[in-house]
Order: sequence, then C-alpha cells, then structure tokens
Amino acid sequence: MRWRKLGCIYAPDGNEAWARSHAAIPTPVQMPDGGLRIYVGCRDDKGVGRIGYVDLDPRDPTRILRRSARPVFDIGRPGCFDDNGVLPTCAIWRGAELWLYYAGYQLGVRVRYVLFSGLAISRDGGESFTRVSEAPILGCCDGELLYRTAPFAFPVNGGWRMLYIAGDHEVMVGGKAVPNYHMRTLDSADGRQWTGASRFVLGPDEAVEHGLGRPFVVSSPAGYELYFSTRTLRHGYRLAYATSADARNWQRNDAALGLDVSPEGWDSETICFSAVTTLPSGTYLFYNGNGFGQTGFGVALREA
Repeated sequence: MRWRKLGCIYAPDGNEAWARSHAAIPTPVQMPDGGLRIYVGCRDDKGVGRIGYVDLDPRDPTRILRRSARPVFDIGRPGCFDDNGVLPTCAIWRGAELWLYYAGYQLGVRVRYVLFSGLAISRDGGESFTRVSEAPILGCCDGELLYRTAPFAFPVNGGWRMLYIAGDHEVMVGGKAVPNYHMRTLDSADGRQWTGASRFVLGPDEAVEHGLGRPFVVSSPAGYELYFSTRTLRHGYRLAYATSADARNWQRNDAALGLDVSPEGWDSETICFSAVTTLPSGTYLFYNGNGFGQTGFGVALREA
C-alpha cells in the first residue's frame, strides 16, 4: 500500500471545559445524508475523556464543516466502570439507530487503571447516546482481569463478531508500569450480548512490543483487512496491519501498510489508532499522532 498524508485535521483549541485537549481514537461513520462524522475522545483539565464529534466534507476530508459544542456521551456514575473517561472505538448503523461501542476508564489503586467495554445507542442521528447498561458489555474474566477494551464489532455469517484488546497485568517499561495486552475475539447473535469463551487472535512480539491497540476491520476483495496499533518498548505506538480470508485467522504484515511517523511535526513521535473508510473521493485512513491524540487527529489518502 501507499498512502499520502494530508496533515492534521483537528485538535481542540482548549476553550471548552470538556475539551481542553486531545481528539483521541478517531472513529468514522458515514451519515445517512452522505456526510462523514468522526467521533473522538476529548479531555478536560483533569484528563477525563468525553466523546464529541467533528463533521468533515466527504469530498475533502481535511475540511471541517461542524463540530459538537458539547459531549454527545458523558462519563458514567461514580463507581461505574466508565466513571473516569470514555473513548469511542466503533460506530455502526443498525437501521435508524447508531450503535457506539466504547472504552471506559476506571482508576485503580494497585494498578493505574482498568479498561472495560460498553455500548451506547443514539436514536437522534448521533447527537446523543444512551447506555444500554451501566455495567460493561465486556467485564473482567479470568485471563482478562484488567483490560477488555477497544471493542470493534462487525457483521459476519448472519451474526456479529468483535475484536477487542485484553490483558491481566502490567509490565515495566522505562521505569513505568504500562499495560500488557493482546487481541481476542467473540461472536454474538445480536451485537449486544457477548458471552462464552473468547479466542486469541494476535499477541505482541514481546521482544519489541508490550501491547496491541484499537482494532479496526474493513472488508476487502480477498476477505478482511485489520488495521491496529502496536505499542513498542522503545518507540511508542506504531501502526500495524493484518489480513484474513474468514475474519477468524489473521496474518500480520505490518510492512505492507507503508505508513510510519513523519520526520517532524504533530505525528513525528508516535502514530496510532488507525481507522479506515472509503468515500467517493477515495479511501482514507484517520489516525492519531503524538501524545495519544494530544496533537489531534489527521488523515492519509490511499494512492495504491
């Protein structure tokens, strides 16, 4: 593949209390009127994330048409799994409803935080979302005690399949405790109930990586493409790529993606949390750069 970076599109200007910084995990969805919306997680002064959106011109996705003046989805009640931040990871239309799968943060004492997954539904065209449950749709289980997060759901074989990130411990990297996590999968008949035993998909190369991040699946002529991130031991986040004929068995081939950090600027240190969508004007990859989205999100156009 060959991509041409089109630059950083959006980062908060800091004028709103709920969005002082960050535009993390850009999550695209094509709207019924033909528009393109990108849901992102923005942070307040305390670093707590809430979800808003940026509407882009589908003919020129570097052009902002509108952004949300307030969060479309807020944190959970104190004590809930998402009481210290929410981040979008997957948005999909189900008829007139827009289903938003998200990651919820809760601070820890003996560990820095735990991350589990929720589902919220919009019935007003994506302007606001309501939780289907205050409990996570993916909560802790043996082997996945700390992290069952970054859910991405997609239709397959008359049902639904989810890829997500899981883990049960931290590791020390550069004197700092950081999550160790891998990718797993579950199936569901309705996209709401995700039960049964999960299955391993991909893991980090522990010689150079300590985790994988945010899966995003698109269909291809050969089957499926998986865009995700790898959290390296020495260089922070980088983008990664895999393919599959059946959406169950994945072959990793990061070199085929052909997209890395820039020599300087907003994405010169890290590049992460990729999401791909095809518009009449081309196929675009949205992603975060330095600081886990602190410098905003940008886009690259696929040229080959």
